Amino acid sequence: MTLPHVRKPDWLKIRLRGNEQFRQTGRIVESHGLHTICASGRCPNRNECWSCGTATFLIGGEVCTRSCRFCNTPTGRPAPPDPSEPERVAESIRLMGLRHAVVTSVDRDDLPDAGAAHWVQTIRCIRKQNPHTTLETLIPDFRGALEQVDRIIEAAPDIIAHNLETVRRLTPHVRSAARYATSLSVLARVASQGLRAKTGLMVGLGETEQEVEALMDDALRAGVSILTVGQYLQPSRRNIPVAEYVSPQQFDRYRRTALDRGFRHVDSGPLVRSSYHAGNIP
Repeated sequence: MTLPHVRKPDWLKIRLRGNEQFRQTGRIVESHGLHTICASGRCPNRNECWSCGTATFLIGGEVCTRSCRFCNTPTGRPAPPDPSEPERVAESIRLMGLRHAVVTSVDRDDLPDAGAAHWVQTIRCIRKQNPHTTLETLIPDFRGALEQVDRIIEAAPDIIAHNLETVRRLTPHVRSAARYATSLSVLARVASQGLRAKTGLMVGLGETEQEVEALMDDALRAGVSILTVGQYLQPSRRNIPVAEYVSPQQFDRYRRTALDRGFRHVDSGPLVRSSYHAGNIP
């Protein structure tokens, strides 16, 4: 059944702006042959973030082995990971002078370790070149292989994030291979080792408020302390359509509810993404 088109409200209309820092960030990303989730995910905050000299780096190539219905990243058979990529990411972070860097990746289900070794090398290179930069890693589920998650934990980024993306009921409809329980196990593994665990949720996919609250409780039981809640925006016609544009007032309620339930830090708003203002986390 085709859902009716839902008109985008005024609070989601963005005034694009760019400055010299925006152009410089773009030049650094392009000259180092890097990929960003800002571009591949068509993030609505790219102009703001790049104008402030920040970007979320996408490692492991730009082709994902999964085909989640919410995501605009190309799906297919990726090339082998580029061994020079970790150094290029680290050098870009240095040139940008970032005090907080965010790195994520495509899913690499084609690799025996699902890309964990490439992740570890990237973290090490960033640490070596940028010893004073705090590092946030937004990792995949590594097909549920917790021994691969342990390798990321041992590399010791400051924050390890893994997104639940949507509520339990909608997970099979929205995510192609990921499982809700598997994502919780990844987050629980991170938290059990004393690292700060973070997760993100998209709303506007047809979930109920009660289901969002249940997700919050599940994440808290797994040990998650940082939560982001943002509006799902359909990046292309081939992606799942928006079921609802959630009001700013509802986002405020989600934030208060999450803090009351026990999260230490919550960002909740129509334009919030998992890495949006990530450097402001205390």
